[in-house]
Amino acid sequence: MELRQLQYAIQIAIERNFSRAAEKLHIAQPSLSQQLSKLEKEIGVLLFQRSTNSVELTHAGALFVEKSQKILDMVEQLKKEMEDISQMKKGRLVVGSMPITGSTILPFVVPAFQAAYPDIEISLVEETSANLETLTMNGQTDISLLSLPLREESLVYETLLEEEIVLAVPPKHPLAASNEPIRIKQLEKEAFIALKKGQGFRKLTLELCQEAGITPNIVFESSNMETVQSLVAAGMGIAFVPYLISKRSFSELFPVHLTLEGRPTRTLVIAYRKGRYISKAAEAFVSTMKEVMGTIV
Repeated sequence: MELRQLQYAIQIAIERNFSRAAEKLHIAQPSLSQQLSKLEKEIGVLLFQRSTNSVELTHAGALFVEKSQKILDMVEQLKKEMEDISQMKKGRLVVGSMPITGSTILPFVVPAFQAAYPDIEISLVEETSANLETLTMNGQTDISLLSLPLREESLVYETLLEEEIVLAVPPKHPLAASNEPIRIKQLEKEAFIALKKGQGFRKLTLELCQEAGITPNIVFESSNMETVQSLVAAGMGIAFVPYLISKRSFSELFPVHLTLEGRPTRTLVIAYRKGRYISKAAEAFVSTMKEVMGTIV
């Protein structure tokens, strides 16, 4: 049994399709099928049920993939420990991030880190907060930029910063000229623009409204916070947005940002799996992130 065969089985399980798995693995589909058949023959069990339209894990296959992920993760951690022993001259760091948050923070952090550690390769994984927690739990990222609360109990974290939540309204909105903090209860009859389900900031929007005793009337949804802001600026509704996003001028359409009463915040954290070996490169990246955030917030 070879480590690459474990990776092949994992990728097939993810894609549920031999063609897509082969493409992701950068090998020919016949070679992938041949390697899987060789593996199944060696271990004496069928890992996948194949049909014309689908590829499904067998019970043995599900167990094999679960154990394979752990084995490959242990191999990767061993590599990182050896890289640290060699004084961190080379290495690879997989950083997970929520797309919206990453777009405001990582453009400042990554160049600073690479200037200090030019031979450390950084691979970015952008996913919704729910998916990112699962990837982090499975060891598919070394560290991940997430916001509290975390759903996965196997994750631990270091606090990065408390980011204020502000209200975005159209420039001609009656509240746009207000000099006083806005009570969320005032927004009961407003049209809201929110992120799509599965994104952490959407959940935060719903929680803030629930705490104020209102149910937001969500009229538009987007997977991109910049689109949300553009829709607000165009007069289509209002939205809660993170402070760092509110400071970015990304188009000619730009909303007015107002302070909310009580100045609610979200906590951004660097998370990783409990008990996972944290490489010197990961520690250096976290340190760089904290230093850079201190200069831009």
